[in-house]
Amino acid sequence: MAAKNNTEVIIDGKVYTLSGYESQEYLQKVATYINDKIAEFKMLDEYKRIPSDMRSTLLALNIADDYFKAKKHELISNQIRMESDAKSLKDLEKENKELLLNKTRLEATLEDALLGKVDKLEKPEKTEKPEEKKAEHTEEKKEEKPSGKKA
Repeated sequence: MAAKNNTEVIIDGKVYTLSGYESQEYLQKVATYINDKIAEFKMLDEYKRIPSDMRSTLLALNIADDYFKAKKHELISNQIRMESDAKSLKDLEKENKELLLNKTRLEATLEDALLGKVDKLEKPEKTEKPEEKKAEHTEEKKEEKPSGKKA
């Protein structure tokens, strides 16, 4: 666990020691935020006329309002990001499905091609077409006929 930090800060002109596990820079940033809010209120004439306990309450309410607005903004941002991620996921699933179908088609084509080669290897190479047989048979008959000339 990180060591606890003690940091002196000035808030509304008074020195305070803040303790926490956060960095000194972070604790200074928190003090600066509170000082900025106090300065914002001090610019209003009405604020100067309000009793100090009410000033503290208004300051706390204003800081709480900022906190909830920031949380709401974060929630909306996360929701938008989630919707975008869901759309991306849907698109990727669709693309994956198409790729799997294409893979299956390619595998089937490859299998058919390989089986075709295997079938050709298993069949005898010399298979004559009926036309070739008929032509050879006709030539043989022509040679056997005696010609009318005598030597």
